Amino acid sequence: MTTEFFDNDNGMDDAVSDEPAVDAAQFAIDDIAAYAREIAHGSRVVIFDTTLRDGEQSPGATLNTQEKLDIAHQLSRLGVDVMEAGFPAASPGDLDAVRQIAETVGCRARYDGDGKPAAPPIIAGLARANKKDIDKAWEAVKGAVRPRIHTFIATSDIHMEHKLRMSRDEVLETVGDMVQYARSLCQDVEFSPEDAGRSDREFLVQVLTVAIQAGATTLNIPDTVGYTTPEEFGGLIKYLRENVPGGKDVIFSVHCHNDLGMATANTLAGLTNGGRQMEVTINGIGERAGNTSLEETVMTLFVRQHVYGLETGIVTSEIHRASDMVSRYTGMVIQPNKAIVGANAFAHEAGIHQDGMLKHKRTYEIMDASTIGLSQSRLVLGKHSGRHALRRKLEALGYHLTADELNDVFRRFKDVADKKKTVTDADLEALVGDEIYQPKEIWELVNVQVQCGMNVVPTAVVTARNTQTGQTVTDAGFGTGPVDAVYKGINRVIGVSNTLVEFLVQAVTEGIDANGDVTIRIEVPDRSLGYKETAQGRPRRRLFSGRGVDTDIIVASAKAYMQALNKALAMEIEESSAVEVAAVLMRKAFLGGRRLSGWLRLSEERQRRESRECISLATNKAFDQVGGFEV
Repeated sequence: MTTEFFDNDNGMDDAVSDEPAVDAAQFAIDDIAAYAREIAHGSRVVIFDTTLRDGEQSPGATLNTQEKLDIAHQLSRLGVDVMEAGFPAASPGDLDAVRQIAETVGCRARYDGDGKPAAPPIIAGLARANKKDIDKAWEAVKGAVRPRIHTFIATSDIHMEHKLRMSRDEVLETVGDMVQYARSLCQDVEFSPEDAGRSDREFLVQVLTVAIQAGATTLNIPDTVGYTTPEEFGGLIKYLRENVPGGKDVIFSVHCHNDLGMATANTLAGLTNGGRQMEVTINGIGERAGNTSLEETVMTLFVRQHVYGLETGIVTSEIHRASDMVSRYTGMVIQPNKAIVGANAFAHEAGIHQDGMLKHKRTYEIMDASTIGLSQSRLVLGKHSGRHALRRKLEALGYHLTADELNDVFRRFKDVADKKKTVTDADLEALVGDEIYQPKEIWELVNVQVQCGMNVVPTAVVTARNTQTGQTVTDAGFGTGPVDAVYKGINRVIGVSNTLVEFLVQAVTEGIDANGDVTIRIEVPDRSLGYKETAQGRPRRRLFSGRGVDTDIIVASAKAYMQALNKALAMEIEESSAVEVAAVLMRKAFLGGRRLSGWLRLSEERQRRESRECISLATNKAFDQVGGFEV
């Protein structure tokens, strides 16, 4: 639970909860059909955020459980209605992360934009149209006050022929059986015909009719490969709503990809033609060119409300914080000219623009920066500023830190303030991100020294400490430049084989004393551990990102590299532990004279008394990773 801290008269910290003191259970949906009808015939657009599922499928955007929980809490503060927390069948880690989100974020009331208590978000788990996936999705989301199973199967001819190798009749039968099965577990079922944008319209009508009859109350129409135009996609939504029996009493959802740069336009066209749920991600991250951007669509509906006549429950002042958090955790840098959240979105350099802004703000700005959570404060911080001023400034920027987090940031702030005359908002945001959006450290960077210049072989001496063993190691690296030397020195200390595939350095602010912000991405060889495919069956590379901030760009580069390596090491430890647990259970099964299937059944019967986490982790690994057994 996140808390805000305020100074009292004694200089101590009093914690104030950011959750209303109400029972979240009162917000459970009793009649899902009535809920769907109300949404379908109203002007409220349901915001379905899939940052933690589709967004995480971006190469290198892999998140660990704690990072997912942090983002989930922020998405809840942002006011998203539905949170697709992951693909539980992908791996034990994914299942556990979705379950933790369901049992925490999915069970806590929150405040809406008017400061009133509101329902927790619906927590959805994605599942392919088969019982194994659906069972795991239900296991993951059932702890939420408002759980949802989201199941899908491809319906385009190209997917059915080449990927599924199924006929239309077989797909129709599968849709009916699996939606009905999901509905027997969970009253809130969403169904998606994958690649609907390239599917035959008449066949889509048949598929969606079967899905409704089987119990689905939300029908998602995905433009999976970003192929359609706004006219086509909007026309498709209108056609389906008018031709699918019962279609006007269920929620039509739109899920668009950005391969041709039209995801936002297609989504808005879908809403104009009757869609009442939009599936989006923070910063538009996602596979290939990404998904529809939450901030773009939400702010379009907000600014042009008189055109669309639609509203959302998004707390817009939390957009900037959510954008920054997702960018830092995933290592995906936001382009400066990105709409709404880019660094230049509210910047004006041209003389004509500046003159207009000085005369009247609306001449060149169609929205206030404060609307999305950007500070308009004039409070300037420097080396003489205290902890109280720093806390107030961070609160104005939307960062509600715990006492320990504030202490850590304050130490970093003092270091920077000693080197810079003025610490800007951008500096503070970079410091907060670099300090609190960190993975669990297995190796801690203690010191780095570099010698370089003309006619000198770049040499780096690196000292790092293993936080698990307490061992401190020092070694040296030689390279073609100072960063190369540092990275080779770190490699000699830590010994993780990898390839640097991306390196980006940028100044946080203007001036020669600016903080350097370094983002990197490394690829770690596949060691046959973990899930290597997306929900759609496409291969996923093992990429890990890192980000470091410092006034010394060499130090920032070292921090970024250490962060990426720590992410890789943490995942390897998690996966190795899961395999070991699975192996123990298998040995017990065979030593006891049982077939594996008998042991697994016995485990399920004793789940209430056995360790739920251990059983879940082990059985999932047994199914997904260890082959050669008859189940």
